[in-house]
Amino acid sequence: MKTALITGGALRIGAQITKTLHAHDYNIIIHYRNSDKEARALADTLNQVRADSVSLLQAELSDIQAVKILANSIDNLDVLVNNASVFYPTPMQNASEEDWQKIMDTNVMAPFFLSQSLSATLSKNQGCIINIVDIHAQRPLKNHAIYNISKAGMMMMTQTLAKELAPDIRVCGVAPGSILWPENKVKLNDEQKNKILNKIPLNKQGSPKDIANAVLFLANSSYITGQIISVDGGRTLNQ
Repeated sequence: MKTALITGGALRIGAQITKTLHAHDYNIIIHYRNSDKEARALADTLNQVRADSVSLLQAELSDIQAVKILANSIDNLDVLVNNASVFYPTPMQNASEEDWQKIMDTNVMAPFFLSQSLSATLSKNQGCIINIVDIHAQRPLKNHAIYNISKAGMMMMTQTLAKELAPDIRVCGVAPGSILWPENKVKLNDEQKNKILNKIPLNKQGSPKDIANAVLFLANSSYITGQIISVDGGRTLNQ
């Protein structure tokens, strides 16, 4: 039975990726930062379905030492899903060095060094790395400069590592479009939401299941590497 590590695997899209891979007979390692309650609840639910199939690891991914400790605690892995991400506005004139460090460390540094540290076990198992990128890696979102840059870095990381780690490890990406409305520091009103939806040829918002299904497809596709699949309802056609 294969094992997958999903960073940020307790909430939102990450939780759905966890559920989907688990439903297809993967053992799951859920990484979380602050979502202890949600992570434990999800693990308990899935372990009731299949005993001892889900474990938890807590780590602050903006801390390189924590990233290395996380990686060193994993002996066997088939799939690494770099899903954890920091997202909030950073208008150019107001962006700080602290913003840069926080976003880049979580969105770029952590996935790179997790991939590096776990490459031995992934190579042994002919495994794969799947990065959750963003359509804004290529089409920048206004007032989110650092986030856009971080996801562009992750896109290039995906393609670079696909070359460097072949033939033993495949590296792919999924670029979500409008899937879930932002939380925390970013709130959209109905007018803003409708403006986004009007740009989508399929005329609807996607769901976390759409992203999870793409991750599952790539995890099981032994002849695909270096590719980033946009799951956006066709939105990138109109930008």
